[in-house]
Amino acid sequence: MGLKRFDRKFGREFLSESTTGPAVYLFRDGAGDVLYVGKAKNARRRLAQYRNATRRKAHRKMRAIVREAESLEIRSQRSEAEALLVENELIRTLRPPFNVEGAFDFLYPAIGIGRHEGRLLLCFTSAPEAFETLDLSWHGTFRPRWRARQAFDGLCLLFGHLGHAEPKSRLPALPDRRGERVFAARRIGRDFVDRLGDFLDGESDELLSELATALLEERGARLEASTVEAELRFLAEFFRVDAVRLHEARRSVDHATPFVPGCERDALFIRSRHAGTPERA
Repeated sequence: MGLKRFDRKFGREFLSESTTGPAVYLFRDGAGDVLYVGKAKNARRRLAQYRNATRRKAHRKMRAIVREAESLEIRSQRSEAEALLVENELIRTLRPPFNVEGAFDFLYPAIGIGRHEGRLLLCFTSAPEAFETLDLSWHGTFRPRWRARQAFDGLCLLFGHLGHAEPKSRLPALPDRRGERVFAARRIGRDFVDRLGDFLDGESDELLSELATALLEERGARLEASTVEAELRFLAEFFRVDAVRLHEARRSVDHATPFVPGCERDALFIRSRHAGTPERA
């Protein structure tokens, strides 16, 4: 029987000589460019799965990686937590084509809040630096993107009922970035800005009860009661699942600021999951 493709490419003894400890592994193409970065608690055991991948659908990606790769590098790490952090950084900086998670900045949106000439401003973007002229406070970043966008849209709808939404033409000149949005509304009390910041930071969901009470006085909101109630329910879930989870992760590793840039988010959660776990000597 002929050699497996894995053995032909990387050598018969590659697996037997591989570490059984935690490691990061890099598949490279013929030009030396990284195709895929992975991590393993036991590198030998994990790479054996690539060697023995079958034609099952679940193994399709493994087979494709081995087919395209020309070399394989293993970098031993002191612990699984360290392997996760190194893997995250390599994916973020190298953007290997077979890695999707963590490779694209647009997956990590932030929500900015502030005031401009008496108006409440909300901004949804994966590039806060592009909107620095608005002098917003930033919250997040959040994942998945679709949930953060739905929460943002819900906030815009509710504040639109509560105040007077303004057209983009009345705002300062802003960058035109695909998939990103700025919302402005007049007649929104200053207290709502503080409540909104606490909400997005996972500190308190008092904003929702105050919004619900205030919206009872708005005829438009009463006419769309079922939609308003649905948005309030989703925002309550967003607070519990997304905002509080990020808050707890920040607190577990003593992150200095409420805002976590997209380039730091994955590493923050990795450190949080392993907080208090003793490192292997």
